[in-house]
Amino acid sequence: MMNFVAMDFETANQHPASACSLALVLVRNSKIIDRFYTVINPQMAFDARQVKVHDITAEDVAAAPTMAEVWPKIKGLFQPGMLVTAHNARFDVNVMKQSLARYGIPEPHYLAIDTLAVSKKLEPGLTNYQLDTVSDLLDVQLWHHHNALSDSEACAGILLKEEERHGDDLLKKFVYHV
Repeated sequence: MMNFVAMDFETANQHPASACSLALVLVRNSKIIDRFYTVINPQMAFDARQVKVHDITAEDVAAAPTMAEVWPKIKGLFQPGMLVTAHNARFDVNVMKQSLARYGIPEPHYLAIDTLAVSKKLEPGLTNYQLDTVSDLLDVQLWHHHNALSDSEACAGILLKEEERHGDDLLKKFVYHV
């Protein structure tokens, strides 16, 4: 039985400190038990290419909290020993790190597992390992790609499907410290 948090960020531009939305999906005993979603005011300009991907605009986040205001609500999930997953975790972990650093908030330390790396190892032969491709293969619902909540739910579903198929002992080999 796995306990973890699936995380997904969307960014306003190419800068990793430009988080404009965040979703967290809490899994306990291999069941989704809670979800958190917020838009974030990155206090940075939006790039038209990014807006085209996720459809979040500067107007959408004008009254939204900053990452510094969101952090107190979620920091308890990012403690040493907590397992956090993301699809292409290097991206999301870096967005978290850089977004917090902008406000002088120390980087959290936790355990991470990347469903992209897991998929590449356990599902060889796919044409690509994008979230939608892996979700389709494993019959995991992805209701709106590049919506942070949809993406984090799909990421949680991927890890749970891989646990079902391969067991959590194998998945533990992919865990690393952040």
